[in-house]
Amino acid sequence: QVQLVESGGGLVQAGGSLRLSCSASGSIFANNVMGWYRQVPGKQRELVAVISSGGITNYADSVKGRFTISRDNAKNTMYLQMNSLRPEDTAVYYCNLNGWSSSRYRDYWGQGTQVTVSS
Repeated sequence: QVQLVESGGGLVQAGGSLRLSCSASGSIFANNVMGWYRQVPGKQRELVAVISSGGITNYADSVKGRFTISRDNAKNTMYLQMNSLRPEDTAVYYCNLNGWSSSRYRDYWGQGTQVTVSS
């Protein structure tokens, strides 16, 4: 099992910045992909950004140029630096870790952290 704990959410004005962290613990396997997803009430959870254990990244078009995903494999921690925040970035942000271990696909989620951007 892998446990994921997010932190760093909060209330910020439009144009401001926040940095989210996701700390992973437990039976963490190599060659995984970690990512940030977000969800607002009544809508499906959507991808924000993902990063492989090798550092390859991918971003949703809506956050390109504003958000930066990174990870510190030695600390088993992933980050999301969010700049130039907009009210439409308001959502619960979830951390995800997935990959193959012992011939099984594994998919883990954190409990989420609220990000609110006021106009």
